[in-house]
Amino acid sequence: MSEPVLPAEAEYIVIGGGTAGNVVAARLADDGADVLVLEAGPDFGPFGSADWPADILDATRLGHSNDWGYDSGDTLPEKVAFERARAIGGSSDFNGTTQTWGHRLDYDGWAAAGNDGWSSDDLTPLFDEGTRKMRVKRYTAAELTPWQYAWYDGGTEIGLPKLETLNNLDETVGFAPEDNNIVDGIRYNTAFAYLDPVRALPNIRIVGEAHVARVLIEHGAVVGVEVHWRGDVHIVRSNKVVVAGGAYNSPQVLQRSGLGPAAVLSGFEIPVIQQLAGVGENLHDQPFALMSWAGSDRMEADMQKLRDTGWAPDEQAMAKAASSFDPDVFDMHFLPYSPSHLFNRKRWSCGVGALLPESRGYVRITSRDPEAKPVIDHRFLSDPEGQDARVLAEGMQQLRAIAGAPRNAALFGAEIYPGPEVGSYEALVAHVNANPDNYWHPVGTCKMGPASDPTAVVDNRGKVHGIEGCWVADASIMPRIPRATTAMPVVVIGERIAAFLLEDRKAR
Repeated sequence: MSEPVLPAEAEYIVIGGGTAGNVVAARLADDGADVLVLEAGPDFGPFGSADWPADILDATRLGHSNDWGYDSGDTLPEKVAFERARAIGGSSDFNGTTQTWGHRLDYDGWAAAGNDGWSSDDLTPLFDEGTRKMRVKRYTAAELTPWQYAWYDGGTEIGLPKLETLNNLDETVGFAPEDNNIVDGIRYNTAFAYLDPVRALPNIRIVGEAHVARVLIEHGAVVGVEVHWRGDVHIVRSNKVVVAGGAYNSPQVLQRSGLGPAAVLSGFEIPVIQQLAGVGENLHDQPFALMSWAGSDRMEADMQKLRDTGWAPDEQAMAKAASSFDPDVFDMHFLPYSPSHLFNRKRWSCGVGALLPESRGYVRITSRDPEAKPVIDHRFLSDPEGQDARVLAEGMQQLRAIAGAPRNAALFGAEIYPGPEVGSYEALVAHVNANPDNYWHPVGTCKMGPASDPTAVVDNRGKVHGIEGCWVADASIMPRIPRATTAMPVVVIGERIAAFLLEDRKAR
């Protein structure tokens, strides 16, 4: 891999070579645009390079190296890590490879809120294209591990039918094998899927370890970026910048650039270029609750037999389930997993994620220094009606019903967490409130919406309100999280914003 060079200017600068940023960069480069990708972490090169860390490649479990080091600080009873990959590929380097789409109501809701071009009908071809590019495979029930199959089979005890896929936008509840972006045991991230085919083009440059401090704006228009690279501060000129740092990093870039709530910026003597009250607000993630069982000799032996073949992934099946708050569609995921690298009876686990959280938090800078950690306060389970915690408690009751069914009771063994002493519904609600956790799907901090919405940061084409030449393309623009794991929806956001940018480029 040739030594990267930081140019003095570019037609387009993409800040962040992550899940969506790589999609945008590749589509622009394919169209002949001069593109510069600035990634704060390392660029490990193309698929097959020896520089890629083993944990990032290993699709059997979550990645962990090259992490941003973000966590909840003192905002929760116990510190919770908010893992995000600081490397080319972004959080597509870390995830469990589960690719789910959600429900038609999710995206039609975005469009109904004033975001033309984002309905389910608009996005379905992009989901299909993202699935193709990411080499997503549809697994069958016969390919499930014994632990995953027991949940998939046992879900019928509480009326969860067996589905072929989780990705029918019109389908409601059921258990299915997960669709996964795995190629020969490797987590196939967006750097492999999107950047590799364009790396050899002369009109795209990818620079790693290049941390953008801020976007430079003069007279309401973008003129470049300030980037920290190899120990020095550099200015790269461009009048078209796409911010794609994700739900935690994109609002920080905007705030350091003078775009955001005046009350936040004034604390760091940052001149307010555009008062945008929504920058960093509307942060939400799907809260999560974990349960564990003791397991059994039979389950342990069956799983070990499979592990000896070299393939027993942690995550492989999932359910869409409904609480009493959304009985006609679904608002929960059930996620059974068995971390084989910590293989023992205490880790026979299944979690429940509340997919449509009501609680909202924020991300705020703590310094002008781009390396300073922000305050990330999800305010998990803070909604006034307590719905988020109650959805999780209902999900835990349903998991208990599956685990306690005659076909599973001896196989799963006794419940060891939270344990039978947390028996009633109200006790489960109290347990959830005392142990808040996340599903690793932060969104919403640069909310998409019309200019008439005082909380909106970008319009339906991803353009920052009031600023020429600045767009955001990542999970931060989601006005409301879909009923999905967010990896494929973020790929789709990259495809959608790229298409808008290409329309504008052709119109010039």
